[in-house]
Amino acid sequence: MGVALTRSAQWTAAGYGTGTLEITPLNEEILKEIIVFVEHFIYKYPQEAKFVFVEPLEWNTDLKPSAFQSGYFFSETTVESQEVDKNGQPLLFLSVPKIKVRSFGQLACLLSIAKDTKLKEAQACIEGNRDPVVKILGSEFGEMKEDSIALNILNKIKADDDHENEIKMKIAILLKELDLHLLNHTLKYISLQISLNPVTVKKDIELLQSFSGKGEKTVLESIEYTSDYEFSNGCRAPPWRQIHGEMCYVLVKPHDVEVLCITCSTEGVFLNGGKTDDEGDIDYERKSEVYKDLVTLLKEKSAIFSENMSKQEFTFNEEQKNPIEEKQIKEKEAVSGKVITSSDRPKKNEISFVKTHMAKRLEPSLNWRTKVDFKIHKSSAKDSQEEKHGRLEKTRPSLSHGKTVDKTEETISESSSESEEDEGQPDHRQEANADLPSEYWQIQKLVKYLKGGNQTATVIALCSMKDFNLAQETCQLAIRDVGGLEVLINLLDTDEVKCKIGSLKILKEISHNPQIRRNIVDLGGLPIMVSILDSSYKSLKCLAAETIANVAKFKRARRAVRQHGGINKLVALLDCAQNSTEPAQSSLYETRDVEVARCGALALWSCSKSHSNKEAIRKAGGIPLLAQLLKTSHENMLIPVVGTLQECASEENYRAAIKAEKIIENLVKNLNSENEQLQEHCAMAIYQCAEDEETRDLVRLHGGLKPLANLLNNTKNKELLAAVTGAIWKCSISKENVIKFREYKAIETLVGLLTDQPEEVLVNVVGALGECCQEHENRVIVRRCGGIQPLVNLLVGINHALLVNVTKAVGACAVEPESMAIIDRLDGVRLLWSLLKNPHPDVKASAAWALCPCIENAKDAGEMVRSFVGGLELVVNLLKSDNKEVLASVCAAITNIAKDQENLAVITDHGVVPLLSKLANTNNDKLRRHLAEAVSRCCMWGRNRVAFGEHRAVAPLVRYLKSNDTNVHRATAQALYQLSEDADNCITMHENGAVKLLLDMVGSPDQELQEAAAGCISNIRRLALATEKARYS
Repeated sequence: MGVALTRSAQWTAAGYGTGTLEITPLNEEILKEIIVFVEHFIYKYPQEAKFVFVEPLEWNTDLKPSAFQSGYFFSETTVESQEVDKNGQPLLFLSVPKIKVRSFGQLACLLSIAKDTKLKEAQACIEGNRDPVVKILGSEFGEMKEDSIALNILNKIKADDDHENEIKMKIAILLKELDLHLLNHTLKYISLQISLNPVTVKKDIELLQSFSGKGEKTVLESIEYTSDYEFSNGCRAPPWRQIHGEMCYVLVKPHDVEVLCITCSTEGVFLNGGKTDDEGDIDYERKSEVYKDLVTLLKEKSAIFSENMSKQEFTFNEEQKNPIEEKQIKEKEAVSGKVITSSDRPKKNEISFVKTHMAKRLEPSLNWRTKVDFKIHKSSAKDSQEEKHGRLEKTRPSLSHGKTVDKTEETISESSSESEEDEGQPDHRQEANADLPSEYWQIQKLVKYLKGGNQTATVIALCSMKDFNLAQETCQLAIRDVGGLEVLINLLDTDEVKCKIGSLKILKEISHNPQIRRNIVDLGGLPIMVSILDSSYKSLKCLAAETIANVAKFKRARRAVRQHGGINKLVALLDCAQNSTEPAQSSLYETRDVEVARCGALALWSCSKSHSNKEAIRKAGGIPLLAQLLKTSHENMLIPVVGTLQECASEENYRAAIKAEKIIENLVKNLNSENEQLQEHCAMAIYQCAEDEETRDLVRLHGGLKPLANLLNNTKNKELLAAVTGAIWKCSISKENVIKFREYKAIETLVGLLTDQPEEVLVNVVGALGECCQEHENRVIVRRCGGIQPLVNLLVGINHALLVNVTKAVGACAVEPESMAIIDRLDGVRLLWSLLKNPHPDVKASAAWALCPCIENAKDAGEMVRSFVGGLELVVNLLKSDNKEVLASVCAAITNIAKDQENLAVITDHGVVPLLSKLANTNNDKLRRHLAEAVSRCCMWGRNRVAFGEHRAVAPLVRYLKSNDTNVHRATAQALYQLSEDADNCITMHENGAVKLLLDMVGSPDQELQEAAAGCISNIRRLALATEKARYS
């Protein structure tokens, strides 16, 4: 802790030993982490919390004696704790305003009493005790070097078995762990902050000057420096201001607000006090929040700047990007020794991944890693990407199109046989002559203690090993390379609970590495972890389940968990009200119960990627338990529970069980949570389940449609937005839900999401609009909100799931003549026609369906269709497809095309009659209906009626009359009526029993069917009368 406070905390320059902590975001982060550590100390380490400090921590407090209640003796000016040391001295003593505290337990109680002022108390404590470790443990601990502290502690414990000294050493380890955590947390915080430099600021100002002037389209009226003098380092601020990180000051005159005086510093840009009236000096005091750059600040302060800048954004970004690209090209030329030609340079419209304002992240230099072959790095990166705990692309089919999901291990389509994955990836192995980091040798020494030490030494060695940054690949692979992984797994098979806990804590951290995961499975670690799930110690159960959750990210591991009975045991953890050897004295016991269930749900979430495991979870009774846990208020519990349900909801059996257990109600309730990750998983689960009509009704009845509509406004979280739009899409299949969405103004919001969104969001947004636009009112809303143009623009994409949905939406809009006029003006019909060449059958079918209303509602449709070169031949050739949906949609399109006599003549020449006749022997009612309609239309040209008879299409059509679908009856009767104009066709109909079937249909309530059936019978009867007359005459 001393190192972090010295190196990372920001102190005022008030002289040695008297400085105070500055009020900065970084210091606030450090104080918050220290407060969390102290507050949890009493629960995690109750024995160590009673340890009496060598010297008390002293500082001036604002707390009043009256704030202390039970557990304390207090008067008007003093407070003493009832808890005392062995000499009878109180562990907390307050004599207003000075306070003295001598244990972590009392520190935690003090923070609890402080409530809202705990941050201020922590600051005063740190300021009053600049080296708290020395006061807590003694002066000898203040001199221990960071690299040797762990080994020194081990040596002291081996030489001295004193119990108090052992506790002292453990506290030293915990404080060192806190120190490392604070340093890492600080580094992460700093690396994420904005870091500008004079060159970047100068370029931004020059670019803004180039877009400034008096015109309406300019972004600013003017922007200029307050000083013309530029120092050698590029700064224009006075030297005494440069030490504060300030680089320059600019006066900006936007079109709609007064002049802004802005300070540009390394931490960002902000408004200052402006120039004083008397001497023209600048008031340097900050008057606004800090923004990441000038453009962001000006967008916030000026509406006209924001509007005009959005029009100039592309040009502005290109101007920013070009100097960086030139620099990269020069660097490449210097390395390769050759000049890069213009053809080799990046194209102007290619995406640039260079971020000019991002601070460079600080990472330790690991020479030994640079010697690993590049292919190994590439393989490792691929593994980690494949095994990443994905959500949307793994469970939602509509989101996975266009991605190489077949190459990943974590796809929803994982085979139930769970065939072995390819594990031939090379390992990161250390070369003999590599330059090893110091951590490698320290870990090697600790592994020796693990192998040969007694129980206490083993526990301390495990604690020391956990102090290393186990998230770093260096440490992870070092543990494996020196044989530590085998030792850690062997420790799981011992009877010592502390050793098991220490081992599992380390395995839990390093099992995030894909290679370590496989090594754990190879060494037989999973069966041991599964057996630990039966332990009576809840902490062991939690750690084992969490480690299984990390390891079970690939098929072989998930199969191993199932084969060793792990699924049943993990499901049992969800119902953790079992007998335990641990005392149930306080709410801490209940907290541990919740944690056990949470870890079990987390492991089941990972295991549920497999079809076989899903079935095993269901058979083990997991659904009722998951449903029960959904009623809890613990968000960290709800996320893995809902995640598991989301994965399993892809199975029809689960969807039925989810309805039976009334889970939908709780999913809807959690949509109102403030946790975005929980909202995302709930929306995804609804997406999976809403394929069923009853589920869609339940979502509406439980009030789930309004929160879904409200969540559309959160456009920053794209994963959440994709899940919500997916749920809305599926819920929109029901007309009652569409009415509700219209009331909640969701359709207008969906139209606004048609631009500047990733494909996984667009697929769902367009799908939802396609369902909503089946109703007239919604089509009008989409047109009025300007939704037609972005829909037509999406017709040029390549994502076939998106194309299927967008063609459906465009086709739905084309039913309105006003919308059709817009689609025609935007060349939408030609784009739809071109999609008939798409290799995906579902895209072809959807495009053909969309063309039907376009042809029907277009002005001069016949001429429009003929204007597409080769278009009619393309449509006719699609009748050779093997896909029933493509054939049905193309027949429907031909029905509309054939309404124009010239087009009918053209498609007849292309051979439409024999192709339609060839399709007549089908049992698919959808195809039968549209085929019969196409035949009916095509009979109206030349000798097509005769040709259909010659190609034997009449007899199969008669059989259509035996279908149960009234639409098929109507279309078939109309086709037979047209065909009956030919005498030979009438004979064929009569021979195949058409008259009896048609007589039954004459009494149908459908008027069109009545007329067509009667007309056909009439033609057949006329032919019979003519034949009799000819015979007798």
